[in-house]
Amino acid sequence: MDQDGLYQQQVIERARTPVHAGPLEGATGRGEGTNPMCGDRVRVGVWLDGEGRIGTVRHQARGCAICLASADMMAELAVGQEQSGAVMMGRAFTALLQTGQDDGVRPELMVFAPLRQHRSRIRCATLAWSALEAALTGAPAEDSKDG
Repeated sequence: MDQDGLYQQQVIERARTPVHAGPLEGATGRGEGTNPMCGDRVRVGVWLDGEGRIGTVRHQARGCAICLASADMMAELAVGQEQSGAVMMGRAFTALLQTGQDDGVRPELMVFAPLRQHRSRIRCATLAWSALEAALTGAPAEDSKDG
């Protein structure tokens, strides 16, 4: 199996069996985002512990396998992070997909690196991260038409 095929299989498996899906009762922050190009929609609930760290993240995602897998991985990787660290993680991930720069990208997220060659699918992967940033900062998630 080629490397892209392996990555594709990992994404499909994560999308089929999300661990962090569902609403979060008592969330201290909520964010959402949509991708008008394909109809993906993600809602994120975040609970911050008393020290400003992310204690729980849950997502409610509807969309393609890339969107679902990215949302679930985002929820997993954000737990334990300070708010600013989670935002920076999401921005590093977006930079990887848009420019190929992989500074600060968690190894687990490299599964999405082949998307750089499929510009129209980048927003599918970054949507959950935008919703997370919105949940943490109170700013609306950016919707994107340019992929």
